[in-house]
Amino acid sequence: MTRKPAAQMPAEIRDLLRAKQHPARAVDCPHCGAVAHRPCRSQSKTRMLPQPHPSRVSAWARTVAVCPACQVEPAVPCHADGRELPVVHPQRQTEAERWAA
Repeated sequence: MTRKPAAQMPAEIRDLLRAKQHPARAVDCPHCGAVAHRPCRSQSKTRMLPQPHPSRVSAWARTVAVCPACQVEPAVPCHADGRELPVVHPQRQTEAERWAA
């Protein structure tokens, strides 16, 4: 008896049925090195974290939102007095979360 190969589920349906996850998981985590769509891990790499690291959320906000504070486009880091900031302004993170909703 032979088995038929399983049919592939369309991406639109798969996305609707997938468990909800934080939109920041769409980018790689600069803190723990987790690749896109995989959860962040603890320092010892033994435990998966329920929420992404703050640096991953900043990296995601940098890629999707315009910053209202310093008026930069997506993919451009926030700045203050001509110096690049390691994280995004809180307004940019709020804008990214509003965009994702």
